[in-house]
Amino acid sequence: MTELATQQLAPWGNFYVIVGSSAAALIGIQFVVIALIANMRKLATAESIRAFGTPTVVHLGEALVVSALMSAPWHSLSRASIALATCGLGGLAYATIAIHRARRQTDYKPVWEDWIWYAVLPYSAYAALAGAALLLRTTTHAALCVIGATALGFLLIGIHNAWDTVTHVVVNASHRDATKKD
Repeated sequence: MTELATQQLAPWGNFYVIVGSSAAALIGIQFVVIALIANMRKLATAESIRAFGTPTVVHLGEALVVSALMSAPWHSLSRASIALATCGLGGLAYATIAIHRARRQTDYKPVWEDWIWYAVLPYSAYAALAGAALLLRTTTHAALCVIGATALGFLLIGIHNAWDTVTHVVVNASHRDATKKD
């Protein structure tokens, strides 16, 4: 059984090294961004960071975890399936909490694009991960493609949302500096 799991997962090795390494690096950069935001007191509250910053780190972390799980030497696909399904279902629960936090925070009123990137896409990716994980043993090739797509999706969502945070902070800082001069 170990050979079958290894044969199925081995061709994906380089893909997951790239996605996982990128996610880990971006998590580190996100910590720097949050530290910079902390120095600009009026631009963010704990409430808005929990609503928008923390989910970005979680999504990047999910890309890292999925990459690690898909690179592990599993004895069977069923064990990998259980681990990935747990990540997907846990992610769905977290995405629900993140959506609730985004609705409750009062610092920023999300627009339709924010709801797509901070709610719809992550929720859909976690659901796809959970579904693909459950189908990993029966429709292996298709499930592996969906799992790979979700890992890459979490990475791209994290990149977009980190960039969104940085541009929001820069624009607000520029606006704040302009009003101080007047």
